[in-house]
Formats: sequence, structure tokens, C-alpha cells
Amino acid sequence: MSSRPAQDATAKAELAPTGTLRVGLIEAPTAGLIFVSRSMDGKPEGVTADLSADFAHRLGLPIAVTLFPNSGAAAAALQAAAIDVSFMPVDATRRQVIDFGPGYYDLESTYLVSSGSGITDVAQVDRPGLRVVAIEGTTTFRASARTLTRTQPLPVPSVAEAVARMRAGQADAFALSRDTLRPVVLQVPGSRVVAGGFQQTQVAVAIPKGRPAALARVTAWLDGAKLTGVVRRIFDARGFRDDAVAR
Repeated sequence: MSSRPAQDATAKAELAPTGTLRVGLIEAPTAGLIFVSRSMDGKPEGVTADLSADFAHRLGLPIAVTLFPNSGAAAAALQAAAIDVSFMPVDATRRQVIDFGPGYYDLESTYLVSSGSGITDVAQVDRPGLRVVAIEGTTTFRASARTLTRTQPLPVPSVAEAVARMRAGQADAFALSRDTLRPVVLQVPGSRVVAGGFQQTQVAVAIPKGRPAALARVTAWLDGAKLTGVVRRIFDARGFRDDAVAR
């Protein structure tokens, strides 16, 4: 049988083949439970930045962070092994090309709607001519496209672009996770988040396929971080006291 030091060395080699833990995080104007924002000095701030720092610290590895405009771009970087770890919503399409460890947050996708739309619940979004935007390459975009039958979402590259279109009156609804839409309401005067959702999934830690020792290590880390309250403390410190940590 392999010794524990040998197992640890194998896991580290798979997790960080360059010797540095290359983390991919997703940027938005406001940090949330998935997205990070930039501080005044340009450093990423948010729940996933804190989770990444905790993981790298426990591994004893240096960390290098790359910011992506959307989770689809981060998933593509994982598939190409250009990064080693990321955090993103899970769906069947992604499971085909990357591996997921545990989830840390239960996500609901829904819509932000304009003041003039008159829409109050998720079912009312599905009507002809309604201009829906969603971030390209994401689980939310794919779920919106599956569930809308009378209109279809238009892809945009980032949260910032979607907000800009909503503010300019170029879109009637924006598909995104409910937690991320909460601060967006303040950025789009008169907008509101509708009742109900069209997708429920988990946000989980993700790595490239074909790294079994890395998957075992990242799974043990996040399971432990949930059990010992590390994830809960990160949520609380970032202002998400009312959001539950996934089981």
C-alpha cells in the first residue's frame, strides 16, 4: 500500500502540476457567493477568493488567480487544464468535461425584470417578444433556454454587460442566480427579482478530469471546511449570514 506521504505528494502533483495552485474565479461588479469583485488594489474579493486562499494555505502551496468574465470561460480553462481549481454551478453538460467535488451552496436561478415589464413571477417571463439576457456558456443560460418556449435568452459575456443592457432599456429580463441578483437590483432602478425559479443546482468546487488523487483531496478539504464551520464563517464575514451552506 502507498504511504500517506506518497499519497500526499501524488495529490499535490495532480492538484498543482506547475507547483502553484492555479485558481480560476469569476468576476462581477459586486461580489457574491459565486462571483468575486476587485478591491481598490485589484485583488479579488469574495467567498470563492476566501475558499481558494484557505485551500492553498492547507496545501502549503502558492496561489495564482485568474479572473474570468463568466463560469463558461472558467469551465473551458479547466477542461484545457489551464487552471487547476474553480467554483461554479453544476449541470450535466459540465460533468461531461470536468470533475466536481462537493457543493458549498444551493443555487436557484431566476430573473431580474425591468420596472416596465409588469412581470412578477418566473412563468410570466415566457412570452413572445420579451428580451431576455443570460451569461453565455453558463448553467443558467442553458436552463433558461430549456425552460423558455415562447422566447429565448440572448447571450452576453458578463454580469456587467447584462446590467448595462438592463439599465439602457435594451433588455426586459436578466437570468442569473437569486443571490447574485440581489445587489443587481440596486444597480437597475425600478427592477425587481421575480418569485420562483427555473433551476436548482449546487455551486461546487471543480477540477480538470483525470486527476483522481486531486479530486479526493479537494473533496476532503471542502467536506472538512463545511463540517468545521470554515465555510459558514466565510459566508458570515462576507455578509451572507442568511444564506445556508449546502449539506
